[in-house]
Amino acid sequence: MAIVPLNKEEIKKMEAACKNAARTLEYVAKFVKVDITTDELDKIVHDYTLSTGAIPACLGYHGYPKTICTSVNQVVCHGLPDSTKLKEGDIINIDVTSKLDGFFGDTSATFTVGKVNARALDLIEVAREARDLGIEMIKPYCYTGDIGFETNKFVTRRGYSTIKEIGGHGIGRNFHEEPFVPAAGKKGKGDQLIPWHCITVEPMVNEGTDKFKEIAIPGSSIKFYETADGLLSAQFEHTVLVTDTGYEILTVP
Repeated sequence: MAIVPLNKEEIKKMEAACKNAARTLEYVAKFVKVDITTDELDKIVHDYTLSTGAIPACLGYHGYPKTICTSVNQVVCHGLPDSTKLKEGDIINIDVTSKLDGFFGDTSATFTVGKVNARALDLIEVAREARDLGIEMIKPYCYTGDIGFETNKFVTRRGYSTIKEIGGHGIGRNFHEEPFVPAAGKKGKGDQLIPWHCITVEPMVNEGTDKFKEIAIPGSSIKFYETADGLLSAQFEHTVLVTDTGYEILTVP
């Protein structure tokens, strides 16, 4: 499917949706603590999102039954909120997507629960830096492989691995659009980035192997994923507008 650039009015709507998602993520971060359940975090985001006039985009998407994704420790992405309590030393990625006025803003961050070990802190920082380095590669008509090459090079040099099969995506009028934005790639390969279109950059960084297990979510075609070796995974995500000269990060509060 050909990518249709956003017009000026649509860009304004994207900016509003993305700012909403960023503020929602900032809001829920204050509640991440020992003994809170991921279900409780989900309800906090659900109620807050509705109070802003937005809609939780994940809820009901391909049968997904919750408002957010809560990926704890070895869960790579799409973790399903439940009655599990967070404990001291956990790490948790919270993925928030807001739908506002027909447009979608998507963002995530990995948070610590109480005091975590130095290895986990390093993994989290590498995931954050990998996202930011990938974003810095964005310019009009560059290739998605340029982003993946930079993120994977950085991550592997730090002793970690990237998930190759799951990554970022186009976003705007729809929750998920073309192109696929990988966390590993070759320069000059993949899809070209079109000015005035949005993508997410969200490399998933594993402490150990890049292999993962796929786990079904009852009643949904969405799956969640865990590291094959049970070691930690971390992720950060921004929605980014490709401009005619470079990029603009939209998911900032």
